Amino acid sequence: MSEYTTDLIVIGAGPGGYACAFRAADLGRQVTLVDARAELGGVCLNEGCIPSKALLHAAEIIREADEIGGWGISLGTPEIDLDALRDKKSAIVAKLTAGISGIAKRRKVRVVRGAARFTGPNSLDVDGETWTFKQAVIATGSSPIHLPGWPEDERIWDSSAALELRNIPKRLAIVGGGIIGLEMATIYAALGSQVTVIELFDQIAGNADADAVRILSASLQEQGIVIHTATKVLSVEAGKPALTLTCEGAFQGELQADAIIQAVGRRANGHALEAEKAGLSVNEQGVIAIDTGCRTEVPHIFAIGDVTGGPMLAHRATRQGHVAAEVASEHAAAVSTDLIPSVAYTSPELAWAGLTAEAAKAAGIGYKVASFPWAASGRNLSSGGGDGLTKLVYEPDSGRILGATIVGKNAGELLSECVLAMEMGATLEDMSLAVHAHPTLSETTAFAAERALGTLTDM
Repeated sequence: MSEYTTDLIVIGAGPGGYACAFRAADLGRQVTLVDARAELGGVCLNEGCIPSKALLHAAEIIREADEIGGWGISLGTPEIDLDALRDKKSAIVAKLTAGISGIAKRRKVRVVRGAARFTGPNSLDVDGETWTFKQAVIATGSSPIHLPGWPEDERIWDSSAALELRNIPKRLAIVGGGIIGLEMATIYAALGSQVTVIELFDQIAGNADADAVRILSASLQEQGIVIHTATKVLSVEAGKPALTLTCEGAFQGELQADAIIQAVGRRANGHALEAEKAGLSVNEQGVIAIDTGCRTEVPHIFAIGDVTGGPMLAHRATRQGHVAAEVASEHAAAVSTDLIPSVAYTSPELAWAGLTAEAAKAAGIGYKVASFPWAASGRNLSSGGGDGLTKLVYEPDSGRILGATIVGKNAGELLSECVLAMEMGATLEDMSLAVHAHPTLSETTAFAAERALGTLTDM
């Protein structure tokens, strides 16, 4: 058995893991990055964020080609070459993963391929090799949840399988109306599937603002997507030629599908590491607890990203990766997850950060709401945009912004201004007095603030 020693070892090469490794290398640490995949980048680059956004871009082009007909421009019916689309997606992924590998080499981060398991508080087994370390960072991410009692069938996919583009099913059922489920619905509906989304709770995108969700839901249904909320899937039967879902709740009865995507969430991968041998506790959900410096209960072991619980988002993992590297290198750093943005890259996009009105009310926090409808946005209308909304939640006395939700084209890009405003403790007046270019979608944030202040002239 080979034995190796390293100063800092990072387990998992997703966005959090490689960001941590690279930041630690910049701080002068000897860093080893361990991952079982052939390519760096984790789920996000290989089978999550990046391939899904590539396919969502293709879906948006298909929709725009159809909608431009109302402007007197006919582009005809799109012809979809599934092999070429799949190859394009894979080429984008390959370019990015190669870039990460190149950065690792330039930073002199040693990359080790293999599955890691703790054998003690300062040691790991990596596919038969023994590694001892001074400090470790766990960045092992999460895995899709598979519902119990379902049959094993190649027509039942998780999100990773769905992004393989095995085929375009005529009838597709998606169980789960969160961000992943809605993005899959957006892709496959544009490619030609008859899509039905089944959500257990009363609304899709459950944590988002209810007014914004209503706009998104209406738009998705206009795209031909059927949505059943407050509905539970009791059973799935793998028949021939179709799969049969039996449901109860707001929708009761059977649904026939040629394929099903399970999109009911993800579970942290804490149990895969034999972490108890290092003195770590892992809860039933596979989560490893950390403090604001990303330290676990074992002071020289850190954890970041999905393995530390929600929100399970790549940008949260990246920020935590930087903090873990800095704290491990004796720099002062900390991270809070209060202002982590969430984005559904649907059509239209839905993005939010901070408090929604519903969350503020539930927490007993005093709040007021200001909003601006995109029906009054010149930029939105002149660029073919549909219904949309910019909504701010603010503190009544000071006007300090507590939360923001945007639904509309490029909402994920527009949200950053609001996140910065909240990080800086900005008020409605600050946002309204900052001159925004006209006509832009970004000025809807200023218009919402002006509406609350009583100075709005554009509505």
